[in-house]
Amino acid sequence: MIVHVINPGSSNVKLACATIEPSLNPALPGQLRLTLERAELPLESFPSAETLDALIAQIVELTRDWPRPDAVVGRGGQIGRVPAGTYRLTPELAGRALERGGYELPANLGGPLALKLAEFWNVPGFIVDPQSVDELLPEAHMTGVAGLRREAQFHALNARLVARRAAHEIGKTFREARIVVAHLGATSSVTAFEHGRAIDTTGTGPDGGPIGAQQSGALPTRAILSLAETHTRSELLHLLTRESGFKSLAGTANLKELEAREAEDTVVQAATAAFVHQACKAIGEQSTALPGRPDAIALTGGIARWDAVVDRIERRLAWIAPLVVVPGELELEALAEGVGRVMFGVEGLRDWTPAGVTTQAATPLFPLLSSDFA
Repeated sequence: MIVHVINPGSSNVKLACATIEPSLNPALPGQLRLTLERAELPLESFPSAETLDALIAQIVELTRDWPRPDAVVGRGGQIGRVPAGTYRLTPELAGRALERGGYELPANLGGPLALKLAEFWNVPGFIVDPQSVDELLPEAHMTGVAGLRREAQFHALNARLVARRAAHEIGKTFREARIVVAHLGATSSVTAFEHGRAIDTTGTGPDGGPIGAQQSGALPTRAILSLAETHTRSELLHLLTRESGFKSLAGTANLKELEAREAEDTVVQAATAAFVHQACKAIGEQSTALPGRPDAIALTGGIARWDAVVDRIERRLAWIAPLVVVPGELELEALAEGVGRVMFGVEGLRDWTPAGVTTQAATPLFPLLSSDFA
């Protein structure tokens, strides 16, 4: 099965041609086999309603040598609180994404672009695990201030893929396992997955999570109030999510540079010690959000490539659960696999309407016994 994948950003559009094959392990039907051919389209300016069709033409031209897709999938954005899963793209769902900031939020443009490409190829279109996924426990949303709610802002797309791969690594399906995923990168979040559901999270960016390459990590409330006296709201959000973390403590967010400097630079050593301490505390916190010991702890994101840091985290946390490392960000893979699970009948397809979300039973939409896979 061939799936074309589209993931728009503020300065480029990441594309992939994914070849997806069924699992070879009957006990782990979700362990699909995936290969990607990647491409990237730089953007001179962020798309507008007037330039969307021109962008589609550029994408078609850039991918003209790729095989015809069986489906197209795009990054899902902020469409309102919805369950995790793979959603059928419709004009109504694409319109919702545009209404919620499609021409300002890059992820919200993924669905509309994928729908146009799906119409061009006359194949179905999908989005997977949009950014507004919310399956947290009710008590995880509550705070000690009446009416003040914690939101489920975390690296949903990448974290769910990594949780699924960690479960497979220990011989379990995603729906059987308890996994804690620490996404450690420019921004960070740590999330507890209970039998396929993200039941709690530290949040990310200004909402929580440990130190990141650019993210502040948890701050004392009085310190935030003091900062608010000297910064506007937008300035403060920018500081906490773009100018903090390693960038503030060690002068750079470049992880390769930090890794190279760590052996002899006491400033980097101190920042790294603080990062490891916060990451381990956050992972421990989310481990206790589960109703039992986690089956695995998974590290992902750019910092998961920093071997010395990973080793220190593993030594601190080995008593809780085995560590699985899935470095980097695998958003293109996550989008492709989400479509594969639905097309091969591993999980059901979700439909979004303004009235709510419905789910169809898992029924193969793609011929498993075709000549390609027989």
